[in-house]
Amino acid sequence: MTDIVEGTIDIDELRKLFLFERLTDEQLTKLASSGRVRTYAQDEDIIRQGEPAECFAVLIEGEIQMSSETVSAGTVAMPRTSQPGVYGGATSAYLGDRAPDTYQHTLRATAPSRMFLLPAKKFAYIVAEWFPMAMHLLDGLLSGGRMQREIIDRRQRLTALGTITAGLTHELNNPAAAAVRAVSELRSLIRTSRLQLAQLAEDGIPPEKLRTMIEWQEACTSNLGKQPQRSPMEISDAEDELGEALDELGVEDAWDLAPALVNAGFSGKDLEKIRAKVGEEHVPAALRWLAEAIEISQMLGEVTEATERITSLIRSAKQYSQMDRAPFQQVDVHDLLDSTIAIFRGKTPPGISVVTDYDRTLPLIPCYAGELNQVWTNLIHNALDAMGESGTLTIRTAYDEDEAIVEIGDTGPGVPDAIKDRIFEPFFTTKSVGQGTGLGLDISYRIVAGRHGGEIKVRSVPGDTWFEVRLPLREPTPAV
Repeated sequence: MTDIVEGTIDIDELRKLFLFERLTDEQLTKLASSGRVRTYAQDEDIIRQGEPAECFAVLIEGEIQMSSETVSAGTVAMPRTSQPGVYGGATSAYLGDRAPDTYQHTLRATAPSRMFLLPAKKFAYIVAEWFPMAMHLLDGLLSGGRMQREIIDRRQRLTALGTITAGLTHELNNPAAAAVRAVSELRSLIRTSRLQLAQLAEDGIPPEKLRTMIEWQEACTSNLGKQPQRSPMEISDAEDELGEALDELGVEDAWDLAPALVNAGFSGKDLEKIRAKVGEEHVPAALRWLAEAIEISQMLGEVTEATERITSLIRSAKQYSQMDRAPFQQVDVHDLLDSTIAIFRGKTPPGISVVTDYDRTLPLIPCYAGELNQVWTNLIHNALDAMGESGTLTIRTAYDEDEAIVEIGDTGPGVPDAIKDRIFEPFFTTKSVGQGTGLGLDISYRIVAGRHGGEIKVRSVPGDTWFEVRLPLREPTPAV
């Protein structure tokens, strides 16, 4: 690192820093003589992660930013700060042999800055000598706090996973159950259809008339779902009329067969054509076979629809988890939002309506897609919790110059003004004991601000709460 100015510091300047404001003149003199001042240019590293932890650094004036390289999350950058007295470096040196040997983060000057640098050994001696009780408390807080944070963070992820899993399994259960039910009915219908064909063959139906029946079956099944819109009363009247006609022809279970034939557009005129084509003696068996063939096609359609729904849900889950994808990528944020909404569909009460207002001209955004899905999960989950059993969840997008904007709103009771400034603090929650960890919004803030260089804020009045997330449309330059 390049030195621009290096020297000592006056005790009055040290006293202005909140870290040292209560020290005596004797202690300040000892502190000043133990450290030194260095000035750094903009974008110059003060300390680098991984280098030997040799000093404790305190900001006197200027602006700095802390960042860390992690294995699972890449570069995590904290917001810039110009608060005199903020510190970094060998902050755990007082732990002695248990302190990390290297810096756990990087400090970079984001504007010309002056730093007070205290050798790690001096810092450790001063803490142990001047504040023995505080040192023991800090030691306990550090180890206990780290353990508590890991446990609660893990539980937060498991809780979110449980919510998502419950919603997904609920959504998967409906089409899966429909497919199982349809397949069960198909077995019976196919068996009966085969017996009907065997009976027709035994009755001596000519091959050309059998071909006519198959052609009618193809025509009817191709008409499924293509009939003009009819009211329930019109459909009921058509079924009654066809049922009576079938009954007059001696068709068994005529009233059970009529709905399938009507659904395929079969009418009394078609009935006369069948009589003329296959012959009077074969009409009852032919119509039974035709009705069952149509029902088989309907069941196959239900199975197809159910399996397509399951495939769609799995696709949404895959999109949500970003399985088999690079962690940092250019994505359409609407795909991420839609996949998260799909995951929550089974957990959304019937009284809550979901409204999307997307600006489809929004460009692709560079991001860690899986992490942003965690943000949408936290915000949507909080909104649903706030509204209870009824309300409107609104998700809208837009962009302003070089920023993408995602807003998630709810009609719940709102966030009181007294706590708006605290909702992004770790462990702060308004929920009852056991119902919230206070980490959801903290994690969201760290992902948006720290990982993406974006911004997240809230505006709220009773009945109208909005969380606004702003993300840069340009790829951030990672801190080194």
